[in-house]
Amino acid sequence: MKKIKIINGPNLDRLGKRDVEKYGSFTLEQLEEELIEEFSDDCQLSFFQSQLEGEIIQELYKEDGTQAIIINAGGYTHTSVAIRDALETLKTPVIEVHISNISSRESFRHTSLISPVVDGVIFGFKKESYFLAVIAAIRLISKNSLNER
Repeated sequence: MKKIKIINGPNLDRLGKRDVEKYGSFTLEQLEEELIEEFSDDCQLSFFQSQLEGEIIQELYKEDGTQAIIINAGGYTHTSVAIRDALETLKTPVIEVHISNISSRESFRHTSLISPVVDGVIFGFKKESYFLAVIAAIRLISKNSLNER
């Protein structure tokens, strides 16, 4: 079974309460439940959310058999060299995801420090961004498995 970890940064625990027009009315818990329901036959999903940069980095470094990581670093996307550096060391595929269309928002959100060190970026599709990211992660894991043979 493919193991995919989804890491969410600051304020993602506020989904459903925070700027519903940009982020939607769903909660993080509802999103996690929908993802598990959709992909339970294809992969094992685990979830982590923290407001703290150091905790996110520690989660990235955990040796737990994870085969791909999906990360929404929230505001740290635009500010955290430390998360970028941690991501750069990983051997597993990493997909950056955002609920909103960061290109149509404030100019400071147009630059992602982590995009240059991940395999791909999906944004702007609200919660569907996560579903697309899981599909991409499954495909990347399968491709890596074939290349190892």
